[in-house]
Amino acid sequence: MKLLSQRPVLIGLALMSLMAATRMHHFGSALHLPDASLAVFLLAGFLAASPLLFGALLLEAAALDYVAIAHLGVSDYCVTPAYWFLIPTYAVLWFSGRYYARNHRNSLRSLGLFSAISLAAVNVAFVISNGAFYAFSGRFHDMSLSEYAARIAQYYLPYLAGAVVYLIPAALLYALFSRRADIIQSTVR
Repeated sequence: MKLLSQRPVLIGLALMSLMAATRMHHFGSALHLPDASLAVFLLAGFLAASPLLFGALLLEAAALDYVAIAHLGVSDYCVTPAYWFLIPTYAVLWFSGRYYARNHRNSLRSLGLFSAISLAAVNVAFVISNGAFYAFSGRFHDMSLSEYAARIAQYYLPYLAGAVVYLIPAALLYALFSRRADIIQSTVR
């Protein structure tokens, strides 16, 4: 019983660890996993539901970015006035996770709902973060619509893939552990 009361804390620590382990390389490479932040915020909304965790994840993301830039040689190119738009970007993901949690059922149909909500949330997050960067960073004064479309094409799939690479295993693990919990509960009765 005590482990169940610690579940949100354990989930929060696991998600924070995942973000810390992956945040330094946005799209990943042959040596590094892509940034898990998008999936982390969505999963935090679904699994933990704590506004305190949401705030802690925001602070962690900013602290990790600071360390990467100040001490690890990562470029500060993306740290502009548009950086503040990461707050609504991550809020969309967290609230989408909360929405799914209220509608979740242990069924295959619910997995379809999770997929649809996740895809929609990641798309809205992309529009917010990408749009804000091009509109408010101060780096793209005379960008044409065709140049903007080319940039969207360049960054959209890696952005989406960076979330999917974590959301699919998370859904599979959740299904596995939910099924296992159902089996254990039925044998206890």
